[in-house]
Amino acid sequence: VTECQFGKTIRELHTTWFADLGPPFGVMYCIMCECVPFQKKRRVVGRVQCRNIKNECPKPTCDDPILLPGRCCKTCPGDAQSPDVVQDLPQATMPEEEERSKHFAALLTGRTSSLLKKDDMGTMYSTLNPQNVVATGRFSFHKKNLYYSFYVSERAARPRSIQFVHANGNILEEHTLALPSDEGRLSAYQNGTGKVCGVWRRVPREYRRLLRDELVSVVLLWGSKHQAELAIAGPIAKYPALAHELFSSLLEPAAATTSDMMGGAGGTAIVSTSSGVTSSIHLTIVLNGLFALDDVADVPLSVRLESLDKRQLILEDVQRVRKPAHDINVLEVSSPVSVSDLRLLTRGKLTLTVESRRHPELLRLQGPVRGRVACEVFQTLLSSHGADARSDASGLAWMYQNRDGALVYHVQTHRLPHHHGAAASPVLTLLDDSAKRRPELETLTRAFTGEHASGLIDRGPRVLEPLYAGELAIQVANEQNLTLLHGKFVTRQVADARDSAAPVLLRRGADAPAPLAHAVGLAWLAVDNECSLHYDLSLAGVPGAYHPLQLYLEELPLEAPNAPVARRLLEDFSGNQLEGFQLGLPPRELAKLETSVIYLEVRSNGTAEPVLRARLHTPTRVPPHCTGGLDNEVQQDPFAANDVPTVAANEKCFHSGRFYDEGETWRSAVEACTMCSCDHQQYKCEKMKCPPLRCRKEDIVQKKGECCPSCAAPKVAAAPAPPAAAPPPAPTSSNGRGCSLGDEFHEAGTTWHPYLHPSGYETCTICTCELFTLQVKCARAQCPPLPCSDKVAYRPDKKACCKVCPQVKEPKVSKRTHGARPDVQYDEAGGSAGTLRSPQAILAAGGCRYEENIYENGQEYHPILATHGEEKCIKCRCKVGTLANGAAQRDERSLTIFFFPALSSRNRMGSLTVAASGATAPCATGRMRSSVHCSNRSSSPPTSAASAGPPATTGNGNSSSSSSNSRQASRVEYEVALCSWPSESSSSSSSSSGV
Repeated sequence: VTECQFGKTIRELHTTWFADLGPPFGVMYCIMCECVPFQKKRRVVGRVQCRNIKNECPKPTCDDPILLPGRCCKTCPGDAQSPDVVQDLPQATMPEEEERSKHFAALLTGRTSSLLKKDDMGTMYSTLNPQNVVATGRFSFHKKNLYYSFYVSERAARPRSIQFVHANGNILEEHTLALPSDEGRLSAYQNGTGKVCGVWRRVPREYRRLLRDELVSVVLLWGSKHQAELAIAGPIAKYPALAHELFSSLLEPAAATTSDMMGGAGGTAIVSTSSGVTSSIHLTIVLNGLFALDDVADVPLSVRLESLDKRQLILEDVQRVRKPAHDINVLEVSSPVSVSDLRLLTRGKLTLTVESRRHPELLRLQGPVRGRVACEVFQTLLSSHGADARSDASGLAWMYQNRDGALVYHVQTHRLPHHHGAAASPVLTLLDDSAKRRPELETLTRAFTGEHASGLIDRGPRVLEPLYAGELAIQVANEQNLTLLHGKFVTRQVADARDSAAPVLLRRGADAPAPLAHAVGLAWLAVDNECSLHYDLSLAGVPGAYHPLQLYLEELPLEAPNAPVARRLLEDFSGNQLEGFQLGLPPRELAKLETSVIYLEVRSNGTAEPVLRARLHTPTRVPPHCTGGLDNEVQQDPFAANDVPTVAANEKCFHSGRFYDEGETWRSAVEACTMCSCDHQQYKCEKMKCPPLRCRKEDIVQKKGECCPSCAAPKVAAAPAPPAAAPPPAPTSSNGRGCSLGDEFHEAGTTWHPYLHPSGYETCTICTCELFTLQVKCARAQCPPLPCSDKVAYRPDKKACCKVCPQVKEPKVSKRTHGARPDVQYDEAGGSAGTLRSPQAILAAGGCRYEENIYENGQEYHPILATHGEEKCIKCRCKVGTLANGAAQRDERSLTIFFFPALSSRNRMGSLTVAASGATAPCATGRMRSSVHCSNRSSSPPTSAASAGPPATTGNGNSSSSSSNSRQASRVEYEVALCSWPSESSSSSSSSSGV
């Protein structure tokens, strides 16, 4: 590639700039970058080289130099020139010589391919041409871009690539061409015309100079990249007749000639005409191979222009070549012709023959005369006729010549006035705007159906001459011959965006303001083989007050209400014409051009108002390698998207034909009596749950259209009092009275459970639409008091309205086979069926009390945790403690575990400090991985004089210390297991029994 890419900016060869590193660094004015050519295997490529120029700053000439903004070197006030390196920017406008479109042509035959047969280039190309393939090309400059077009012999396949080669053999530029086997890559235009089209964008100034000096040749290559099959070349040269070319001809050796005499021969003709009172034709013929070995000077050649059946001779002339050349010879022929002759010419009914006068049967070139080689389309915008006309109608039209010479046209209109009757259909005509009376050339009304018209027109001089001259117009009129739409065709070169299937019509909105009454736009869009997005935009009727403008590309997953929109700014611009490209689009965005709904929108940058908008009904074709390939392929640049600003991720849900925002709730349009909500891009739907009714069964009614039954309105008896004192009648729902809560409407007197995101129906709350006041009142369910502690109470399920107490389990005793106690009942298996002793008797015998449960001495059980239920992995055991006097007494204590967050990032579990209830000193320290809650109530906890450790707590977890430090406020308390402690008379802490 003969250019440099710095970030997302394309730089021309031999240009310099300051490095822009983006935020937060910005432009580094002491870092100078340059795009320098670099030769790599005969290919010249661009490479960026940057250097620090701070050390190149000259010494200031004054005592107090200053550093100006945008400079690297300090300067002195009054200096005429800045001493630091001046930035070499590319010229904003081309010189007058380059601004005008320049036309070039090339003839590619075996005889013109001598450049490829040099010793040092013979291994790169295969010049063996047994089929004598011939090609001719046309080249046209437009804004630094070189558009190229080729006619190639029909017996040859489509070439694989094209190269531009310097006279010294260096490859300046190479383009890969689309092949017919590449599904979808070959455009409809190139397939219908048989031409090879493309563009070399941003040709460097140095190479433009080489082209003007005719030091560049063009090469067409066939075969694969690793195995060349054929290559032909030809010099690119200037010919004055190219500016007026209307027709072209590719001349090849005649069928009766032999390859021995005509090997490597060929030619091309540049044909121009003029019609009127005296019609004439002019031919510029470039050829070779029509000279024998003894033809050294003043060789006569015969030129004939005749009909295909050779029954009618249009032109015959003899031209003499003073000094025949091996590769390029030029003939100029002019002759008057009749209008009927021009008609045959425009319809492709003539053939051109050039032969040797001395050996006419052996040395002969011939070929049909057809449309000119240039790849071009003719397009126009259709807008309301007359500045004072207020009409919503708009449209576009475009046409091109196919390989048979016929004009393929397409017309699209929008919002044409409709009238009833067969005679009320619009009238479409082609006009010649160059004439004063604007004569009608063709009528297209028969092909107009609905809002579209398409078909073929046999080309004729009356249509082609004003078309190529830019004076052909199209008019849409009504039955009263009043013009509704009008537009004049302009020529556009075919490449990149304009090589797509069809343009799109940009229309103004239905509520557009009056200044935009005549605004209309036309856009082409395409993705090239380098994965760059190209766009071409033409506007008409946009007032200057709306400039500057912005072009946006919008993507929707599908056309639905409230669909998420991803918007990308393509370019800011002013004027009515825009041609640009976007580099480095992420593969996911390119893939959406084929699969999503795509809109183009033009907005005013000043007013931020939408001006024109259009949907791309035909998906934009994207090369497979640009979308990331298959799902199991490794991406080549997985971090390329990090530098691309993208919109926020889609956080909407799609349901029942529309999109819903995150957290939004709605009534399902698919299932009756179903509410849905959007939660993390997933919709959840739930059948409506009806609250219980507080009325008699005979008063319950099911109203039509309602999901839940309701109570009938109470009947109010008439009172004998005066009408003014009578109570108002009970309102009914038949008159549409009710309450609105969110987006839901509820009739008066109805009750319902509110639907909340994301939990769904709140069955613990009942809302009512008051019958008389029409106010919504919601109340939660009232829970009865619990016989157990709130700590151990739990909810049976997540949506339970009230907590319940854990079930009390009867204590289990070991199976007895003898010595049955009279106060215990046993089942048939010998197990305890239930104790007859009182809780006081069990506790007196050394038992334990845990919450509402009583356990015998030595019994093991699993604790019930409020947050987890029964904890199978934890086992508690009731154990009796021994006092100092030897008497067997028990002292129940609550054991509290204080959890403190660990300070180390590696110690996430924290530390545990175990302390007796009523004590201040810890009794144990350990580690914990799960939250465990288990406690044993104590009636008379001991006290301790120790002051270290966490503050004391009671059995219910509330702090018994009035002085709470900051660490206590943030700790989490857990009560676990049981612990027996010495009596108060014991002074030694080491005599405590184990936990």
